[in-house]
Amino acid sequence: MCISALILFGLFFQQLKAQDMQFSQFYAAPIYLNPAFTGSTEWTRIGVNYRNQWPGLDHSFNTFSAYFDHFIDHRNSGIGVIANGTRDTFAQLQNMEIGLTYAYRLRLGEEKFLHAGFQASFVNRNVNVESIILGTQLDIDRGIVVGEGINWVTDVSQRSHEDINAGLYYYDDKFWLGLAAHHLTRPYTSFLQMDENRLPIRYAVHGGVTFDIFSPGIGDVINNTLQERTLSLAFNYKRQGLFDQLDLGAELFYAPVMVGMWYRGLPTKNALPNNEALIALLGFSLPNDLQIGYSYDFTISKLGWRNSGGAHEVSVRYTFRNYKTGKKHDRDIPGFKY
Repeated sequence: MCISALILFGLFFQQLKAQDMQFSQFYAAPIYLNPAFTGSTEWTRIGVNYRNQWPGLDHSFNTFSAYFDHFIDHRNSGIGVIANGTRDTFAQLQNMEIGLTYAYRLRLGEEKFLHAGFQASFVNRNVNVESIILGTQLDIDRGIVVGEGINWVTDVSQRSHEDINAGLYYYDDKFWLGLAAHHLTRPYTSFLQMDENRLPIRYAVHGGVTFDIFSPGIGDVINNTLQERTLSLAFNYKRQGLFDQLDLGAELFYAPVMVGMWYRGLPTKNALPNNEALIALLGFSLPNDLQIGYSYDFTISKLGWRNSGGAHEVSVRYTFRNYKTGKKHDRDIPGFKY
């Protein structure tokens, strides 16, 4: 392992503060992005996401999310359940979360809607304390580990807490905007100081616009429908404690194929983690209502792409459509698909 990566891990685990996981395909993890997306398809949906970050290092971060949501049409409400987890292979620090979500849809006009969402979760964190290397054990000049670790933990190797998230999501036929706040309870997460180091609230603002790019004479001749072709431009800004991050992206959907590109970082800042990655996306929306996405992060931070190996991410979603309910077609909801 390169010394820069070793320092990164050592300093991180010296404090053992919780880090929120993130996905490059955050619109393919909609409930994690914002609980107000619960039931946003107006059908029943199930999905999974997996991310392997920094596979080029000796130790990497693995993240997953699985969710299920359902829209109750006569109640204008969505209900859902979500499970999230992270694990690093360095100290085997694991976060596990299970949450219940609810969102209410309010009609503001003919094609204007506002969703208000809420999530209540239970979170468990545990760590293999015998694997910890503290920052005080690193010899930066020689790039080696020296000395023995301090027995800083006796019998406390896991912590549990409750958590609350909330959000709003507005959309019309072309434009969407979402606001979310996570960790409203600001739970205590440190293994070292049990009543200190509360997890900061993570605020997020995300939105964008979608343009139709239909071409005359091109479509599904058999069903006499135009083949969906859209171009979407979007952003996602989030801030947690002292850190903030901006994602800017574009997505071209040429049914059934999607290609996209994201920039993650803040152009005016050069230090980690604000100038982080360029992300390439490829997705397929299959006729059987199955959606599959893959993305790769090209690291442009000081950690370096050759050292880190970037990040691989896969998403899979399936939508159950039941036209026996009397609903004849999908509502045209703008937004990124991945």
